[in-house]
Amino acid sequence: MKRIENEDLRRSEIFNVNFSGTTFRDVSLEDAKFTDVNLAGASLEDVSLAGAVIRNANCSGVSIADARYDGMRIDGILVTDLLDHYRSAN
Repeated sequence: MKRIENEDLRRSEIFNVNFSGTTFRDVSLEDAKFTDVNLAGASLEDVSLAGAVIRNANCSGVSIADARYDGMRIDGILVTDLLDHYRSAN
């Protein structure tokens, strides 16, 4: 196991790297860009996705719980509106 700690890797470019099974803790990825990345099976906890944009993504089987949804949109539709509609129909 390799350990990287207390490093400043701002503005780095990382290509063709396998991070499978890697743990990221107390890491800033603010304004990072991810292209052609496989996050299948990833677990995200205590994360900020505020202002994030996700395009051309396979979200099948994704589960989101205990999250804030204000301003979040899926295909232009506010998630809070979708949840309100769903809850009022049930």
